[in-house]
Amino acid sequence: MRELLTETLVHIPPARAVERLTMEEAECRVPGTNHSIAEIVAHLNFWMTWFCQRCDGVAAPMVATAAEGWPALERGSWPEVHDQFLAALERLLAIAAGGGLDAPIAPPIEFPPLASYTKRDVLVHAAMHNAHHLGQIIVLRQLMGLWPPPSGGWTW
Repeated sequence: MRELLTETLVHIPPARAVERLTMEEAECRVPGTNHSIAEIVAHLNFWMTWFCQRCDGVAAPMVATAAEGWPALERGSWPEVHDQFLAALERLLAIAAGGGLDAPIAPPIEFPPLASYTKRDVLVHAAMHNAHHLGQIIVLRQLMGLWPPPSGGWTW
């Protein structure tokens, strides 16, 4: 699971995709785009936290609309959003390390396509969702002239 969640081999690891962004850079809305990097990371945090709660047996309800999964951010919140992101990734790794990955989520998720999810399904879902949005973050960094990140990245 580590290779899916944090030490990815198919794409740059999530922590590196957001490393060393200033508050101004992370919160900048590039003209013609829908979200800033900070807003995308807050969205990832929202869903990783929700899935972790479900793995913990908390019957957190599914949001009624997609917009609810995009929390509004206050100016200057990037450092906290960034730290929450790294913590959420670690929490997913802890779920993976906890075993019982083929156990169904209990109580089941009320959304029919996810109703039979196991912990393993949750981890794969979170990894795929993160990968989609991390690609957006990379493109935003490229548009802002902030690619590759300081510790390096793939540039092809």
